[in-house]
Amino acid sequence: MSTALNLVSETERIANALGADGGVSRISLSTVAEKIARNLGVETPEVAILAISNRWRHLHFLVREALKNVGFVPLSSNSALAARTVRDSRPEIENNFASARHATVFEGVKTGNEPAEAIQKMISAPILLDGKVIGVIQVSRKGATPHTAGPDFTAEDLGNILALCKPLGKLLHHVASE
Repeated sequence: MSTALNLVSETERIANALGADGGVSRISLSTVAEKIARNLGVETPEVAILAISNRWRHLHFLVREALKNVGFVPLSSNSALAARTVRDSRPEIENNFASARHATVFEGVKTGNEPAEAIQKMISAPILLDGKVIGVIQVSRKGATPHTAGPDFTAEDLGNILALCKPLGKLLHHVASE
Protein backbone atom coordinates (compact mmCIF):
# COMPACT_ATOMS: atom_id res chain seq x y z
CA MET A 1 0.00 0.00 0.00
CA SER A 2 2.90 2.39 0.69
CA THR A 3 3.99 2.20 -2.97
CA ALA A 4 0.46 3.21 -4.01
CA LEU A 5 0.60 6.12 -1.58
CA ASN A 6 4.00 7.13 -2.97
CA LEU A 7 2.62 7.06 -6.50
CA VAL A 8 -0.37 9.20 -5.51
CA SER A 9 1.92 11.66 -3.72
CA GLU A 10 4.29 11.81 -6.68
CA THR A 11 1.45 12.35 -9.17
CA GLU A 12 0.00 15.07 -6.95
CA ARG A 13 3.44 16.72 -6.66
CA ILE A 14 3.89 16.68 -10.46
CA ALA A 15 0.41 18.12 -11.06
CA ASN A 16 1.00 20.89 -8.50
CA ALA A 17 4.41 21.70 -9.97
CA LEU A 18 2.86 21.98 -13.42
CA GLY A 19 0.33 24.41 -12.06
CA ALA A 20 3.04 26.48 -10.43
CA ASP A 21 5.50 26.79 -13.31
CA GLY A 22 3.63 25.62 -16.40
CA GLY A 23 6.33 23.02 -17.16
CA VAL A 24 3.97 20.71 -19.02
CA SER A 25 6.59 19.72 -21.58
CA ARG A 26 8.71 18.10 -18.86
CA ILE A 27 6.11 15.48 -17.95
CA SER A 28 5.09 12.49 -19.99
CA LEU A 29 1.80 10.74 -19.37
CA SER A 30 3.51 7.62 -20.70
CA THR A 31 5.95 7.82 -17.79
CA VAL A 32 3.04 8.17 -15.36
CA ALA A 33 1.37 5.14 -17.00
CA GLU A 34 4.58 3.11 -16.58
CA LYS A 35 4.61 3.90 -12.87
CA ILE A 36 0.93 3.01 -12.52
CA ALA A 37 1.55 -0.30 -14.31
CA ARG A 38 4.53 -1.13 -12.11
CA ASN A 39 2.52 -0.28 -9.00
CA LEU A 40 -0.41 -2.51 -10.00
CA GLY A 41 1.64 -5.39 -11.38
CA VAL A 42 0.50 -5.08 -14.99
CA GLU A 43 2.34 -4.36 -18.23
CA THR A 44 2.60 -0.73 -19.36
CA PRO A 45 0.44 -1.34 -22.48
CA GLU A 46 -2.32 -2.50 -20.12
CA VAL A 47 -2.77 1.07 -18.81
CA ALA A 48 -4.87 3.49 -20.84
CA ILE A 49 -5.65 7.12 -20.06
CA LEU A 50 -8.41 8.76 -22.08
CA ALA A 51 -9.61 12.37 -22.12
CA ILE A 52 -13.03 13.73 -22.99
CA SER A 53 -13.49 15.96 -26.00
CA ASN A 54 -16.59 17.94 -25.10
CA ARG A 55 -16.60 19.49 -28.54
CA TRP A 56 -16.81 16.13 -30.34
CA ARG A 57 -18.51 14.19 -27.50
CA HIS A 58 -16.01 11.37 -27.44
CA LEU A 59 -13.07 9.97 -25.51
CA HIS A 60 -9.64 9.98 -27.12
CA PHE A 61 -6.53 8.12 -26.01
CA LEU A 62 -3.70 10.07 -24.40
CA VAL A 63 -1.89 6.91 -23.33
CA ARG A 64 -1.17 4.24 -25.07
CA GLU A 65 0.71 5.85 -27.88
CA ALA A 66 -0.30 3.05 -30.26
CA LEU A 67 -4.01 3.86 -29.78
CA LYS A 68 -3.86 7.62 -30.35
CA ASN A 69 -4.39 7.34 -34.10
CA VAL A 70 -6.63 4.28 -34.11
CA GLY A 71 -9.81 6.10 -33.22
CA PHE A 72 -11.97 7.34 -30.41
CA VAL A 73 -14.81 6.16 -28.17
CA PRO A 74 -18.15 7.96 -28.63
CA LEU A 75 -19.66 8.94 -25.27
CA SER A 76 -22.97 7.61 -26.57
CA SER A 77 -21.59 4.07 -27.02
CA ASN A 78 -23.62 1.45 -25.17
CA SER A 79 -20.91 -1.20 -25.47
CA ALA A 80 -17.85 0.80 -24.34
CA LEU A 81 -16.96 0.52 -20.66
CA ALA A 82 -15.06 3.83 -20.86
CA ALA A 83 -18.15 5.67 -22.12
CA ARG A 84 -20.28 4.11 -19.37
CA THR A 85 -17.65 5.14 -16.81
CA VAL A 86 -18.03 8.76 -17.97
CA ARG A 87 -21.82 8.72 -18.13
CA ASP A 88 -22.25 7.08 -14.71
CA SER A 89 -19.20 8.74 -13.12
CA ARG A 90 -18.63 5.42 -11.40
CA PRO A 91 -15.67 3.04 -11.30
CA GLU A 92 -16.04 -0.62 -12.18
CA ILE A 93 -14.10 -3.84 -11.81
CA GLU A 94 -14.78 -6.32 -14.64
CA ASN A 95 -12.99 -9.59 -13.94
CA ASN A 96 -14.98 -11.26 -16.73
CA PHE A 97 -14.40 -8.52 -19.29
CA ALA A 98 -13.74 -10.92 -22.18
CA SER A 99 -17.25 -12.35 -21.86
CA ALA A 100 -18.93 -8.93 -21.58
CA ARG A 101 -20.24 -7.23 -24.71
CA HIS A 102 -17.66 -4.64 -25.76
CA ALA A 103 -15.96 -3.10 -28.78
CA THR A 104 -12.77 -4.99 -29.60
CA VAL A 105 -11.17 -2.65 -32.14
CA PHE A 106 -8.61 -1.33 -29.66
CA GLU A 107 -7.69 -4.80 -28.39
CA GLY A 108 -6.48 -5.78 -31.85
CA VAL A 109 -3.75 -3.13 -31.89
CA LYS A 110 -0.35 -4.74 -31.54
CA THR A 111 2.36 -3.30 -29.36
CA GLY A 112 5.81 -4.25 -30.49
CA ASN A 113 6.39 -7.70 -31.95
CA GLU A 114 4.04 -9.59 -29.66
CA PRO A 115 0.60 -10.68 -30.87
CA ALA A 116 -2.39 -8.73 -29.61
CA GLU A 117 -4.10 -10.49 -26.71
CA ALA A 118 -7.66 -10.19 -25.50
CA ILE A 119 -8.44 -8.10 -22.46
CA GLN A 120 -9.65 -10.55 -19.83
CA LYS A 121 -10.01 -8.23 -16.81
CA MET A 122 -10.35 -4.49 -16.43
CA ILE A 123 -10.75 -1.68 -13.95
CA SER A 124 -12.25 1.52 -15.30
CA ALA A 125 -12.43 4.70 -13.22
CA PRO A 126 -13.42 8.30 -13.91
CA ILE A 127 -10.73 10.98 -13.72
CA LEU A 128 -12.19 14.03 -12.01
CA LEU A 129 -11.38 17.72 -11.86
CA ASP A 130 -13.47 19.84 -9.51
CA GLY A 131 -16.04 17.06 -9.28
CA LYS A 132 -16.47 16.80 -13.07
CA VAL A 133 -15.39 13.81 -15.16
CA ILE A 134 -12.66 14.88 -17.60
CA GLY A 135 -11.25 11.49 -18.49
CA VAL A 136 -11.00 7.80 -17.73
CA ILE A 137 -8.20 5.53 -16.57
CA GLN A 138 -8.44 1.88 -17.50
CA VAL A 139 -6.11 -0.82 -16.26
CA SER A 140 -6.43 -4.26 -17.82
CA ARG A 141 -4.98 -7.73 -17.68
CA LYS A 142 -4.53 -9.40 -21.05
CA GLY A 143 -4.05 -13.03 -21.91
CA ALA A 144 -5.36 -15.99 -23.87
CA THR A 145 -7.61 -16.94 -20.93
CA PRO A 146 -8.68 -15.28 -17.68
CA HIS A 147 -6.29 -17.59 -15.81
CA THR A 148 -3.24 -16.73 -17.93
CA ALA A 149 -4.08 -13.02 -17.71
CA GLY A 150 -3.27 -13.02 -14.00
CA PRO A 151 -5.16 -12.55 -10.76
CA ASP A 152 -8.53 -10.88 -10.52
CA PHE A 153 -8.55 -7.19 -9.71
CA THR A 154 -9.49 -6.49 -6.09
CA ALA A 155 -11.17 -3.73 -4.15
CA GLU A 156 -7.67 -2.71 -2.99
CA ASP A 157 -6.56 -2.35 -6.64
CA LEU A 158 -9.61 -0.20 -7.29
CA GLY A 159 -8.85 1.91 -4.22
CA ASN A 160 -5.29 2.48 -5.44
CA ILE A 161 -6.57 3.61 -8.84
CA LEU A 162 -9.26 5.84 -7.32
CA ALA A 163 -6.61 7.52 -5.16
CA LEU A 164 -4.83 8.48 -8.40
CA CYS A 165 -7.89 9.97 -10.08
CA LYS A 166 -7.76 13.39 -8.40
CA PRO A 167 -4.06 14.07 -9.12
CA LEU A 168 -4.55 12.63 -12.61
CA GLY A 169 -7.38 15.12 -13.09
CA LYS A 170 -5.00 17.99 -12.32
CA LEU A 171 -2.39 16.48 -14.61
CA LEU A 172 -4.84 16.04 -17.51
CA HIS A 173 -6.06 19.60 -17.05
CA HIS A 174 -2.49 20.89 -17.46
CA VAL A 175 -1.76 18.58 -20.39
CA ALA A 176 -5.00 19.58 -22.14
CA SER A 177 -4.19 23.26 -21.80
CA GLU A 178 -0.69 22.73 -23.29
